[in-house]
This record gives sequence, structure tokens and C-alpha cells, in this order.
Amino acid sequence: MANIDKKRIVGLFGHHGCGKTTLMDAILNNYCGADRIGQRYLDSEEIEKEKGASFSNHVATVDYKDTRVYFFDTPGMADFLGDIDVAINAVDNVVLVINASAGVEVTTERIWKIARENKKPVFIFITQMDKEGVNFGELVTSIKETFEDGVKVVPLQVPIGEGPDFRGIVNLITHEAFEYEKDKSGKDKKLDVVPEEAKEYYEAYHQELIEDIVETNENLMEKYLEQGEEALNPENVFNALHLAFEEDEIVPILIGSAEMNIGIDRFFEALRLVGMHPDEREFVGELEGKEYVISPKEEEPFVGLVVKNAVDPFVGKLTYIRVLAGKIKPGDSFVEVQEDSNEKVAHIYIPRYNDREEVNEAGVGDIIVVPKLKKSKINDTVAHPSRLIKVKYPEFPEPMISKSVKTASKNEIDKVNNALSKLQESDPTFSWEFDPETGETIISGLGTTHLEIMIERLKKTFKVNVEVGKPKIAYRETIRRKVVAEYKHKKQTGGHGQYGHVKIELEPLPRGEGYEFVDKIVGGVIPRNFIPSVDKGIKEAMKKGVVAEYPVVDIKVTLFDGSYHDVDSSDIAFQIAARQAFKDGMKNANPVILEPVMKVEVYTPTEYTGDVMGEISAKRGRPMGMQSVGRGMDKIEAEVPLAEMLDFSPRLSSITSGKGYFTMKFSTYQEVTPDIQQKIIQEREREKSEQE
Repeated sequence: MANIDKKRIVGLFGHHGCGKTTLMDAILNNYCGADRIGQRYLDSEEIEKEKGASFSNHVATVDYKDTRVYFFDTPGMADFLGDIDVAINAVDNVVLVINASAGVEVTTERIWKIARENKKPVFIFITQMDKEGVNFGELVTSIKETFEDGVKVVPLQVPIGEGPDFRGIVNLITHEAFEYEKDKSGKDKKLDVVPEEAKEYYEAYHQELIEDIVETNENLMEKYLEQGEEALNPENVFNALHLAFEEDEIVPILIGSAEMNIGIDRFFEALRLVGMHPDEREFVGELEGKEYVISPKEEEPFVGLVVKNAVDPFVGKLTYIRVLAGKIKPGDSFVEVQEDSNEKVAHIYIPRYNDREEVNEAGVGDIIVVPKLKKSKINDTVAHPSRLIKVKYPEFPEPMISKSVKTASKNEIDKVNNALSKLQESDPTFSWEFDPETGETIISGLGTTHLEIMIERLKKTFKVNVEVGKPKIAYRETIRRKVVAEYKHKKQTGGHGQYGHVKIELEPLPRGEGYEFVDKIVGGVIPRNFIPSVDKGIKEAMKKGVVAEYPVVDIKVTLFDGSYHDVDSSDIAFQIAARQAFKDGMKNANPVILEPVMKVEVYTPTEYTGDVMGEISAKRGRPMGMQSVGRGMDKIEAEVPLAEMLDFSPRLSSITSGKGYFTMKFSTYQEVTPDIQQKIIQEREREKSEQE
């Protein structure tokens, strides 16, 4: 087991197609015995290999010199921001991978923002430096313009040649120059001097880097001002850069070509010398209702954070845990705190790219794999029974898009539900529920692609077939005016009869108030033991309104009179009377359908703002405001009916050439217009006729 300061936990992040997985392939090729670059070794799912994209976080352990690095290779599509959030929380070092040909792309900017919000230090790695038309100086300028906001972004390395002539790297602290073979072997030779074609960039950025570093360190600054750069020892400069990186003051830019296997060793050197160690980060949790700082010390009781769940077809459920404090060995027990589940560890593994390596002990800064835990959800805490801490973590984006699924056979319902539960354990932004109102199973996620991948996983990983459709919107009904209603349930069928008589007043409540029942019975006209029966009958009636049989909300019902029979009155008789009185009253109370309205925030390049506003208005949306958020982007706030948002994602992508994105969450229920209400009623009637 490596010392804590010899471990690094690193995440590779960036826009879809920027080259993260190719970089990971090059790392595995150089240090883990993988055959060749370009095989997408960590994309273990069949669907990932088919589509050539990562759809979940993958973790691999790489040993380099005396350092053990745990890598998270993350998805690049915005639909998988949940995985990105999990990985950013789990790692200590964020590496933003930028394609030298494409420059800074929209998802990369979003990840940068998330990393900054979470106070995570960032490396920038520019890959594909060998592609036609690449200009390093222009790239650096663009990166600085995009990201320099309270932090200094500066190259640590500059290229020898660029575009197809790219063949090497110069380190701006050590002044060392390395030239690589063009055979993808990763072999290099150290040059005696900085080559001529690298001198322009060397002179442009060397001084800037040194000054940015010494400004963060008083001792170095004093030496630098008195004696110049000659007095600075490279080791001390790297130590100062490490501290500045850890404090999120400097973002170093690294370069290479993963495809050509150039600069991968220099990338590792930067991680080793500059990267943040696990013992330099404290997690914050809650213990017995109070904030608790978890010290990253191995003599402390064990605490771990669940960072990934996966399903192995042979082993079953695999839980990936980052060790935050203490040590753990096979045979140890811990508690899954949020689920209050006692778990025993039979085996401990670390994740290799092509298998799992069993270990006898793990400590702070290790990512371990534990099979067959009964309960474990991503970002839940596992802890020694002596201190049941709950680690705090950032909120996930809420699911925004839903679809209905149903099994081809009733015999597969349990199988589908089990598979959906496992998918939910592995992705906190995916959810599912059976909707008794509509009789459908509804799955929800961050976008159309997200749900498509989940459905593919159902079919390919769990071998279940489902039919997919649009979900039925969860409409509601309410009333507009106050009315009085009465119903007398009287039935004689021989022996005891049935008698229940109620007089109620119905009146609308403010939106979101739900249901209120008021008992104003005096003089015993209805015995006290039958009052709850009236309440129960009304609640039952509210499950299906009178307009289109949607649940009723925001209504106050006052029971003020009635009568009973000494022999024939019963619980069921008063339930029936209350149910019918409610329905009769609601018909006369100007009933209306309510639809869910979402609070939507749309981010769009400024040149498309007008078109996006037009699209929102066309979807019955109500723009609430617009503001510039910098870097040529605007944020539009609006309220839009959920029914209109189901196809908004592809429309926004089309309008903004893929550069726009949005978030939404439930805001309120609002009355629909008469024409929309008529359409909803007709659709409801059609559905009922199809079911008959």
C-alpha cells in the first residue's frame, strides 16, 4: 500500500469527443500493458463500444514510478452531468481535456464552472497538438479569455513544433526539452538545448509562469527580487506551484498528443510533482446533527464515500468506495450510514483497466471495489460503527425528461423493476416510479440521450424488453368557486340497511395548499366516530376528479351538517355519502384542469437569444428575465408548461447548433386554457377507449 502522499486521485473531464478516452488509452498503453491506443479499454459496456462514447464514470488504477494514480474517465455529454458531478466530488485533481482543433467547447465550460464551485484545483491538458491548423498561442489566448476569472491560467509546457510538425515538449520550470519518436511508442530523448522552433513560445510564457508562481510564495518572491531567477531551485519552484495549485491559485496548461503518444510521461510528471495529495483534502460531514470535519488520517476510524456502482455479469453488484479516513481489510464490517445497513467485507480489490486486483488492506486515498454489498447508493457514506458520519456532497441536477416504459409481458414486471432499481443505484440523476394514476412506469433523466442509454441498458445488460412511449403528464383538477353539496345514502336490503347523510361546503384553496378538512358538526347530528369516515370518503373521491379523472388538489371541504340512523349508519355508508356529495359539489364548482409548470433556465449564445425566446413563447412559456452571464452567453429565465418541455432539448440543440443547454425544476400548477383543457379531455377519453 502506497504512502498517502504518493497517491493521486484524478478525473479526466471535457466535451464529448475531446479525446479523454484516447488519453486514457495512451496511459494504459504506456503503464498498464494495454495493446494499443484507440481501443477504448475502459468503455466496458457493449453500448459504449457500439457508439464510441462513454456513458458512465470508469475507474482505473495506474502505477507510475513511486506514485499510484486513480483515474476517473468521465462522460462528455451534458446528459450525463450526474456522473460528472459525482466524479468532481470524488477526485482531488480535475484535468480538463481540450481538443487542440476544436478549442474550448460548451460542456468543458460547464465542467470548469462546476469545478470552481466545488473549489477543485484544475489542470488543463491540450491534446491532439499534432492536428492540422493548430496554433498554440491562439489556444492559450482563448483558454485565458474563457477561464481566467480569479485564477491564473498559464502554460507549464510549450510545444516543439505544432500541427503535423509537433514532436516534443519543453518544461518551462526545468528548461528541459524532450523530443518523441513518431512511431507512437512514447519513447523520447532529452535535448541539450531548447530548439529554435520552441523559443518563441518559451520566451512568451516562461517569465509569466515563474512570476505567477513566486507571487504566491513570499520566500521565493524575496529571492527572486533580490537575485533573479538564477537563485530559484526548480524543486522549490515546483513545491510552490504545488501549493498554489492546491489553493486553486494557478491552473497549469499541459500539452501532448494522446493518439501519437507524445507527452504522456510529462503529463504524469506534472501530476506527481504538482497534483494534490489525498491527505491535503478534508471532507465535511454531519455527525449527531453537527458539522464534522473528517481528517484524512489512517489512525482514525474508517470512513468511505461510495463513488460508483456497477454490475458484473458474473460477480453481481460492485461498489467503488473512496477511503476518506482509516484503513480497511477483508473481514472488517462497516455501516452504510444513509441506509442503516450493516455490511461485512469479504474481499477488497483495486480497479485495474482489465480486471480487479485483490489487496489485503486499503487506506486513505485508495479507491477500492467491494462486491455484493446489500445496500449502497452513490455519494452515500460507509463508516465504522463508532462514528456514523454522513459526508456532505453537492446537490445533483434534477431529472428533467421522462418517458413511459411497459413490459411486453406481465411476467417480466419484477425483472424490470429490479433492473431499474440497479440503474438508479448507479446513477443518482436517473429515477423511476410506478404511477398508479396512469398505470405506467415512468423513468426520468437529464435528457433524451440519457434515457435512450438507460433503455438500451435495460435491454442489453439486464436482458429485458420494454416498450417506450411518451409519459402522461400528471395533470390535476381543482375548483374555482365555493359551493354547498348534500347527499343522503339510504339503502334497505333486508336486515340492517345503510344510512349516511352529509352536507358539505367546498371552496378553492391557494395553489399548492393541497387539501383541508374542517369539522363543524355540533349537537351530535353526526356521531364523532363517523367524522373520520366522511374525511376518508372525500379523500377517496379526490383521487379522480369530474373533468378528466385526474386527482383533485387545493380544496377545502367543511362538514357542517347531516344526519344518521341509530341502526343503519356505518363507516362505509358515510364514506359513500361523502364521496358522492363531493363529486356532486365539484361539478357545480366550476372545475378546471391544472398542469405542472416548470421553472426553466436556458443558457444560450447571445446570437441565438432571440430565437430561443421565440421558441419559449411558442411553447406557451412566459419569459421571466434575461441576463448576460459572460463569454458571449445569456441566461433566459422562464416558466413553461411541462407538456411543452418534452421535446425542448432537441429543439434547443437545433436552434443553438448544440451550444445551448437548460435546467428545469417544478414550479407550480396553473390552470389550463379552455382549448388546452378540451384537448386534454379528448386525449383522456381516447386513452380510456383504448384500454377497454
